[in-house]
Amino acid sequence: MAQAPATGRMLTPQEPNPNLGKLKIRLLAYHDCKGDQGCYETDLNHQSDLAIAFLQRRAARAKPGEKLALVLDIDETSLSNWDVEKQDDFGYIAKDWNDWEATKKAPAIAGTLRLFNEAAKHSVSVFFITGRDTSLQEVTADNLKSAGYHDWAGLALRGPHDPSQTVTDYKSGERKKIVDAGYKIILNVGDQMSDLNGAPQAELSVKLPNPFYYIP
Repeated sequence: MAQAPATGRMLTPQEPNPNLGKLKIRLLAYHDCKGDQGCYETDLNHQSDLAIAFLQRRAARAKPGEKLALVLDIDETSLSNWDVEKQDDFGYIAKDWNDWEATKKAPAIAGTLRLFNEAAKHSVSVFFITGRDTSLQEVTADNLKSAGYHDWAGLALRGPHDPSQTVTDYKSGERKKIVDAGYKIILNVGDQMSDLNGAPQAELSVKLPNPFYYIP
């Protein structure tokens, strides 16, 4: 039997914020979709292609003796943690993340690995700067190697610090160490603005898409 059309009125509230459940559905679709636009993988590759093109142009006009550097973040820039993000429904559960990182199974972000390999071809030194704790130094190095990253120039993890130190303070401080060692940072790539903000700046900073979490 056909259902009779509703005849009652409905009162709905003003909801200034989007529905979280619907947002999660959209994020899953964005990550998994395949297409020429509006898809996570496509957007990642677009930004990586821009970075690679700049690196090639910049390396071609390098001065004799100039030490060029590429700085890369790790999580959601060089390695993907999608498995644990999806498992925990976009929440952050420290134990789950620690257990996941200990597996050393995070796969490479394909576009970033292409950029890394291009840097090697042009004798551009690569430095990783991550907010991961220094207790994960060996785990992180092993995971990077298993994902295809080899022979980098530096790997900085975050040690004990003043609680007032922001991520931007920490990462820009690590970049200063690279500059002080005589390098010119031509590219800095990260998925958060806190990876890119602060001084010294790279000649070009490239942000990768990451709507899945935010680190101020």
